[in-house]
Order: sequence, then C-alpha cells, then structure tokens
Amino acid sequence: MKYNRIIQAKFIKRINRFIAEVDINGHIERVHVKNTGRCKELFIEGRTIYLQKSDNPNRKTKYSLISIYKGDKLINIDSQVPNQVISEAIESHQIEGFDNLTYLKREQTYGNSRFDIYYETTDRKGFIEVKGVTLEEGGIAKFPDAPTTRGTKHVNELIQGQNEGYTNYIMLLIQIKEVDFFVPNHETDPNFADALIQAEKAGVEIRCYNAKMTEDTIQLHDIIPYNLELK
Repeated sequence: MKYNRIIQAKFIKRINRFIAEVDINGHIERVHVKNTGRCKELFIEGRTIYLQKSDNPNRKTKYSLISIYKGDKLINIDSQVPNQVISEAIESHQIEGFDNLTYLKREQTYGNSRFDIYYETTDRKGFIEVKGVTLEEGGIAKFPDAPTTRGTKHVNELIQGQNEGYTNYIMLLIQIKEVDFFVPNHETDPNFADALIQAEKAGVEIRCYNAKMTEDTIQLHDIIPYNLELK
C-alpha cells in the first residue's frame, strides 16, 4: 500500500487518544493519531514521524500521524491499514493457502462480531481477524499493548465458528520489519492470550507476518514464528 501527501515532522506529545502535538518545520500543529492504543514506548518527544496530509479541507486536523521512528526502526502505527495489507496480499497470492480463492469481502458480521475479512475458496470458507501489532521489545513483537475485551470476544467467536465448520484465521500484521518472533502479551491481557491459545487448539490457524516500510509505503514482508505460551 502506498500513502500520498506524506511529510516529515517531529513528535512533541500526545494530547489524548486521538490527538497529538507535533513540530512541522518549526510550526506546532495538532494532528490526528490513527491508533488508539497506548504506544507509550513510541510516542516520545523529539522522535521523527511521518504525517499524511488530509485532502478534506473541512477536517479539524490537517494531518494524520502514520509512522514513527524508534531508534533506527520505522514503525507504522496506522491501525486502519493492516486489513488492507492482508486483503491485498491474499488477492495477490502472497499468503499461502488462498490460491483457489473465489470470493473475498471486507467487514463481515458473524454472531455478535464483525470480522475483518470473509473468504471463500473452492473447498472451504471462513473468517479472518486481522490484528495490527506495534509493540516490540528486543526483537519480540507483542499484542495487545492494552487490555482488549473486544479482541478476546472476536477470538472466542472465531472458535465458535470453527466448531460450526468454518476454517478461520487470526492474522497478526507486525507493523515493524525488525522482529524475530511474536508472543501474546500475557502480562497486559491474560484473557486475550489464553483465548489465542484456545483458538489454536480449536483449529483456528494463526499467522504472523512482519511488514516492510518506507515513509510512504507498507507491504507484507515475511511470515515469522510465534510462541503462544511464552510469557
């Protein structure tokens, strides 16, 4: 995926979940944050960031915060982009197991949840829940960075669907290239971590991918290993 109208800036501070203050060539501007997670390890004053300028002249904020440098690692924090990256990768046969794809739809309701992707192939059908991961510690990617009752509900309903004959997936897009493997964040949200373990036992397939970034692009890079039990 490619972004348009990208500019470089410096991060100053986060005002609330949706707004941050940044420095654009000496001008202080309030911008939209496209991630409501905590991201405390990322949003540190002075770090280089990339913003996307809005094409809506009536919007209150002119820019959205897209990515940020953590040392020499560029991390995409756009929580809306993982679904698109995974969908495009499935359609272009970058993700194994979907060569005989016959139907793909974004945002599909099942039970009490709305899943990111519904798919059909010549021999199976199911739902795909996509999680964007921005938390990294020493090469280990973790999710979530804050408790997510909604995420746990989604996983439990994928288990229910799997038991009803669907072939379901949880795909974690790590929005960082420089990671070695993934673990669920047991300390932050043990309920989600336990649900992920139960999902794998029920047959829900778990896939973890890292992503390759530039200041104006993000794309699927490679599948990476995971360990659901490691704390």
